[in-house]
Amino acid sequence: MNTQIKHEQDLEDVAQKRSRRASPALDQAFRSLAGALVRRYPRGAEIFGEGEPANFVYRVVEGTVRVYRLLSDGRRQICDFLYPGDVLGPEAGLLHRNTAEAVGDVVLQIVPRKALAEMAAADVDLTGDLWRLSMDWFQRSQDHALILARQGATERVVGFLLGCSDQAGGADDLNLVMTRQDIADYLGLTIHTVSRTLSQLQADGLIELSSLRQVRLCDADNLREMNG
Repeated sequence: MNTQIKHEQDLEDVAQKRSRRASPALDQAFRSLAGALVRRYPRGAEIFGEGEPANFVYRVVEGTVRVYRLLSDGRRQICDFLYPGDVLGPEAGLLHRNTAEAVGDVVLQIVPRKALAEMAAADVDLTGDLWRLSMDWFQRSQDHALILARQGATERVVGFLLGCSDQAGGADDLNLVMTRQDIADYLGLTIHTVSRTLSQLQADGLIELSSLRQVRLCDADNLREMNG
């Protein structure tokens, strides 16, 4: 199988797996504007930076992307993790409000924002998909803010693990690609609090830690009750 055909099939697969943020019209737009052209980023590479021109829209084909902002005191607040099929880059303004980096090795499909906007002007379905994408981003931002404001450390860590399980199709065995510092910066906690909470969940028999990034959910039902 040649490389172009493989990439086209990969893009179809991730679109089906992540239908919450992908859609037929948007999928077709990416195929039309970018085809099977992709760009690879090594672990830790910056995809775009806060304040840079938002000239492109990206879709994750492989790997995980972290989106973050630096606070006024220099701390990092991770806003979201993006997975295969997720789209990032369509913003209200002309500049990126966040920075995006590759957590591990990442493959992205990239299309010019201007070309996507011109296509949307002539396609009501694509316009609707982009609007829903923006609303999804807004809702996720609101949900994340609520978690940081209202939930305690244990609820945040449990919710994060359950989210990773949902992302993996309900799997109990999780291979976390992000570091504990990443998790802490996403949950608004210290790395010490994250580690202590994971250790307590293991002591309670709710999870099993086989390494820093290998986690098994031993009692998903109880964890979901804890998360409300």
